[in-house]
Parts: sequence; structure tokens; C-alpha cells
Amino acid sequence: MTLTQLRAFLVITTAGSFSAAAAQLGMAQPSVSELVRRLEESYGVRLFTRGSRRLVLTSAGEALLPHARRAVEAADDADRTLRDLTSLQGGVATFGLLRNANYYFLSRLLERFHSRYPDVRLRVIGLNSVEVADAVTAGDLEAGLVVLPIDADGLEVTPLRRDDVLYASADRARTARPVTIEDLAAADLILYDAHYGWRDPTRRQLAERAQFAGVTLTARIEVEHVDSALDLVARGAGDTIVSRAVAEAPTFPAGVHTVPFAEPLYDTIALVRRRDVPLSPATREIARLARRMLLER
Repeated sequence: MTLTQLRAFLVITTAGSFSAAAAQLGMAQPSVSELVRRLEESYGVRLFTRGSRRLVLTSAGEALLPHARRAVEAADDADRTLRDLTSLQGGVATFGLLRNANYYFLSRLLERFHSRYPDVRLRVIGLNSVEVADAVTAGDLEAGLVVLPIDADGLEVTPLRRDDVLYASADRARTARPVTIEDLAAADLILYDAHYGWRDPTRRQLAERAQFAGVTLTARIEVEHVDSALDLVARGAGDTIVSRAVAEAPTFPAGVHTVPFAEPLYDTIALVRRRDVPLSPATREIARLARRMLLER
């Protein structure tokens, strides 16, 4: 029993004749008759009998009718679902955003995507790059934006842009010249992303520099969000580090000054996805838009 046979059976039931059903199906009448004949021979039953004006269902045909309807409807629903996914008329896009995504105008990414594809559901998670990379590796997210370095086993990593990392202080004297890793080790540091600590990609870069220089970096205060750290810095509680995107934001505290590192330090933003695993059309499109927005900025 095939879907083609069941579909022909349903059309014949409605049309009342093989010739009318053939016209609706765009097939030759002998082909439609053959589909029914094979179905009848497979089960040793007759599905139709000829009435005065049209074909009439036998008791076997009546028994088959509801099952045929459900089978064809289920197949049609599956076909529509897959076509919607491939035409961006449905489905779900799963994507991870890097820390402080709004400073890179990536909140507009969601608005732009939704305005273009209103029938696609968005599942966008904003996490630290450590967790985004882990979620993509585990298959919980299809793709995401991260700051490098990350643990990239099994991932395809595409660097998109890099952003300066700056030293920030309310004391103008501390930003009079580029800072060294030794200066950083001597400072009262206020660092964010407390949950991830030294697993955070930017902190990892600093920790490696400190290790080569033979100094130790210790945070005096750790908070979760960069805004909280900057508020403390503005109050004179200590100093922090920020990307240039954060430093150039309209909300950056007026009394906080920045300076580059003597040995320039960068946040490299990259797109990650699982290696050799194709993206769904929806996630592929949101990744394309994210990449374009970052490169245009």
C-alpha cells in the first residue's frame, strides 16, 4: 500500500469515476485504474462497485476510507512543514549571542530577522562565549557568536571582526599612557562575568600574558555585568577592562577614561557552528544577517 494508491483511492471516491479522478490527478485513466487494481489484488478485496451513475464504495472501501484520509492528511502536513522550513515560512532558528551583544547593535538583528520572516520562531540565547561554544558543541544551539579563544573541538570557527580591549579608570592619571600587564596586576581590578571567571575568553588572554610576565592578576571585585562594573569604576572603587564598542556606547560613564594596552589586546568575534553539520535554513539566515551586521559596523 502506497500513498499514491491511497491518494488515488480518495480522489476516485470524491470524483465518482476513474476518468474524472484521472483528470484531477493529471494522470492517464489506465494508470489510475491500475493503482486501484493492485491495491485490491494485494488484499483480495473489491473497493468499488459500479452504481447507476458513479462508482460506489464497497464495505472494504468504506472501512479503508478514514484510514486513507488520515494517512494522506498526515503526509500532506509533513510536506507542508518541511516546505515551510526550507522556504523560511516556519520552523525555529536557534542562535547564541556573545556577551554584551547589544553594544554591537545585535539587538537589531532580531528585529530585522523577525520583520523579514515573521513566521519563523526565534530561540536566541545571550550567554558568555564559554557557554555558547559548549551549547553549540552539544547540539543545544545550531550556531552562535563568541569571543575567542574558546575550546573549539568539533566546531567550525569563522572570525568576523576584532575589537580593541581597553583599560578603564575614573582616575585620569592611570590612563595617561598605555598600560602593561604589570600595571594591570598592580591595579584594584573590578571584573565582570563573575560566573565564568577566568574561563572567560578576554580574561584567558590576560591570564596568559600574566603567566609569561611572571605576575598574578587578582580581581578585587567581581560582578556579572559590565554595566555594574562600570558603575563601580565611576565611583572610584577600582578599574576594569572594556571593549571599544562598550567604551563608545552612549551609556558609557562620562567620568570614566580609557587607554589601550601597551601590547594591544583584542576581542576577536567569531561565528561558531558544529563541523560538518548543516544549518537549518532559518539559523543559516540569522547567521548570515549577524555576520553582515558585524562586518558593516
